[in-house]
Amino acid sequence: MTISSMAFRNNESIPARYTCTEQDLSPELLFDDVPATANSLALVVEDPDAPAGLWVHWVVYNIPPTLGRLPQGISRTGRLAGGAVQGQGSNGRIGYAGPCPPAGTHRYYFRLYALGVHLTLRPGATRDMLISAMHNHIIADAVLMGTYSR
Repeated sequence: MTISSMAFRNNESIPARYTCTEQDLSPELLFDDVPATANSLALVVEDPDAPAGLWVHWVVYNIPPTLGRLPQGISRTGRLAGGAVQGQGSNGRIGYAGPCPPAGTHRYYFRLYALGVHLTLRPGATRDMLISAMHNHIIADAVLMGTYSR
């Protein structure tokens, strides 16, 4: 399974339009080679370089495994068309919050998980709640990493 984006390549800089510096849009993400046994996908975007420790920028779960992509500019609502559900990030809000490092270069990991189950989490679940619910249900995973500097 792979995760990629037309907005940036793995290990390259994330364009400013996807950050707090400009439009703060979620980038389009593409999913390939999803296992046929997957019942849902989950996505966590996190910054391990944040001064206070791991900072979560986006949590999405129950993404249909046949969807193949998340479009650019996803709305910041709990439930999305097609059945996907968004959780809350470290900022306490639902939906995407783009890179916004206080200084220096930070790494942003877009972690995609193929799950053998459909999760029963409500909108607004945290990363930790998602990780707990996914335990023993992960079939495959993939990572896309981008950087951003201010």
